[in-house]
Order: sequence, then C-alpha cells, then structure tokens
Amino acid sequence: MFIHIGNDNVIQSGDVISIIDHGVVTSSGTMDKMIKNNTKQKKVFGPTDEAKSVVVTNDQIYFSSLSVSTLKKRASMISTISKLDDYSDEIE
Repeated sequence: MFIHIGNDNVIQSGDVISIIDHGVVTSSGTMDKMIKNNTKQKKVFGPTDEAKSVVVTNDQIYFSSLSVSTLKKRASMISTISKLDDYSDEIE
C-alpha cells in the first residue's frame, strides 16, 4: 500500500522506518547529522521550511508539511483497508 505524505510525495507504507516531529529533528545533533549526510547524497526531499514532520524510509528522507498525527491516521487507514475482505469477484 501507499501513503500520500504531502508535497506530491507518495511512498510505500512498508518502506517507512519512522515518522518524527520536525521539532525533535531540529533539536537532535544526531538527526541533524543524518539529514546533512543524506542531503549530500541527494536523498532528502520536500520543503524544509514548511516541514511539520520528517518521514524516514529505507532509502530516503522526506520533509512533510503534514503533522505526525495526520500521517499516522493515513497509515492507520491503509492498515485497516488492507485487512478488509475483497468481495469484488462477487459483484457482477
């Protein structure tokens, strides 16, 4: 399944390692170093000036203008949808 994380970015839900509040990221030296290293490798996407959250995946880091709680709700909806039974074959 996929999650729309804002700013025209859609990622696979299985690739998400962490969704972190932007305030936590800016106050952490370790996170700052990780973001700088990934920026050099051109693996950081999204608007840093409007960011409310940071989504870390297997291969990239995304700055999102959506809050952690909004992204969590979207991820929960995908989890719920994937658990639903498929009755499409029965509709004719």
